[in-house]
Amino acid sequence: MGDPLHDAGGQGHPAPSLVSTPSQAPLQRVAVFCGSNFGHSSHYDEATRALGRALGERGIGLVYGGTHMGLMGVLADAALEAGAEVTGIINRRLHDRGHLHTGLTRHEIVADMRVRKARMGELADAFIALPGGLGTLEELFEAATLTQLGDHHGRAAKACGALNGGGFFDPMRALLDRAVAEGFMKSAHNDMIVMSADPHQLLDALAGWQAPVVNKWITPSQGTGS
Repeated sequence: MGDPLHDAGGQGHPAPSLVSTPSQAPLQRVAVFCGSNFGHSSHYDEATRALGRALGERGIGLVYGGTHMGLMGVLADAALEAGAEVTGIINRRLHDRGHLHTGLTRHEIVADMRVRKARMGELADAFIALPGGLGTLEELFEAATLTQLGDHHGRAAKACGALNGGGFFDPMRALLDRAVAEGFMKSAHNDMIVMSADPHQLLDALAGWQAPVVNKWITPSQGTGS
């Protein structure tokens, strides 16, 4: 696994966001996005279990996609074993295929994937991505975009992070660096997605996170840093 402080911002990014500061509102529930496959490396299973345990140890509820498949099932099992309340939001199609995890604290069946994401966002105080595929990455970027725009349900901006075990999200950070360098986003909105390989440090950072105070638009006379 990578060094947590290096992973916090990726190469060339500062790590002060991993310094825990008092939160305006304690984290009660965190939505976690992750793969419905297991991945090839044992790193992914280990990191997923570690996050589930950390949520239980801190008394933070888990909100996730409700299935027993892949890392999603691993996460739910670990969180439940650690005493966390686990809420699954599953869409009707996957439920009817028998994908619902049957041991959850509670679950909701919703019409489709769009409603599923919206409901998870309503219930969560912050978001974490674990390794996964298209759906996981899309969910993280949607959550980060809504934070950038101040458009989350119930709270204008919600903290977003990635558990970067094995450096899985390093290429994502490199892509965002490129977007900043090419003038498509500001550096504050790149650094807004907190990354760490350690689940406790990541949860500390999300609990103490403060929203950027810059808007998203870049005029020809501006750089990307403000």
